[in-house]
Amino acid sequence: MKPTGRALLAFVVFVLAMSAGSQWWAGRRDGALGAEVARLARPGDIRMIASDSCVICLRARHWFDDNRIAFSECSVERDAQCRADFEALSAPGTPVILVRGRPQLGFDPQRLRAALDRPA
Repeated sequence: MKPTGRALLAFVVFVLAMSAGSQWWAGRRDGALGAEVARLARPGDIRMIASDSCVICLRARHWFDDNRIAFSECSVERDAQCRADFEALSAPGTPVILVRGRPQLGFDPQRLRAALDRPA
């Protein structure tokens, strides 16, 4: 049985509606998570060791800024102390996000929130 033009159009509209709904829900969830991290984070709690060419670092930086989360950042290419800190951690790549001194490799907002929720 061959689908009619109407059935195909209905299917496309359904898929687009589901995709839009999914993106809307993810945006709401990410916004709530960002607000929670902003509430928990105090100045000095979050430090990102980044690289100038790191795409994930850029994504993390935008997420922190968009959610008004207090954090500091250093670049392994431009800051000798940052480079030394990075090498001391023996991390395989950037970003390394230090949450109250505890390193996390990569950027995961949910893991970040869980680390902030633990006692210092």
